[in-house]
Amino acid sequence: MWNLTEPYLEIVIRTAVVYAVILVGIRLTGKREVGQMTPFDLALLLLISNAVQNAMTGSDTSVIGGVLAAVTLLLLNAIISRVVWKNRKARKFVEGSPTLLVRKGQIIPEHLAKEHINVESLHQALREHGVSSLSEVSLAVLEIDGSISVLKNDEMPTSTRPHHHMKFLSRTNS
Repeated sequence: MWNLTEPYLEIVIRTAVVYAVILVGIRLTGKREVGQMTPFDLALLLLISNAVQNAMTGSDTSVIGGVLAAVTLLLLNAIISRVVWKNRKARKFVEGSPTLLVRKGQIIPEHLAKEHINVESLHQALREHGVSSLSEVSLAVLEIDGSISVLKNDEMPTSTRPHHHMKFLSRTNS
């Protein structure tokens, strides 16, 4: 009854393929979309989950088939979490990296375009951080979770900057 026969192996393979496609699809949508979910995004996510359910289990509507698909998803998620935790390249591929949006009061238009953020959304995020003028901003960074972090000029060290800060700037500027 609990043998991993061909139909169950097919569910595992189908589920793994769907997981990979959805993971890449979510990654390609960008940080902002994942971090700032709208009702439209929630509806899309629910519809995708319903659409891929049959792709994972095929015609198998049994409890075992559903549990096997769920266990496969949980195992894949645990494996990817461990790989991402241990491997910087994998982490960058799966999670992305922060993107510098503003440096020394200057918007970086190419980075806004790359992340599909309009200037109005950037200004809204700055206002949420208590910033009334771009000239007050030393750095604004789109984080991997979709949030925007802001460091004001008065929050930045003036004399010496740590070495890791310079690495951060060069990494997020590309």
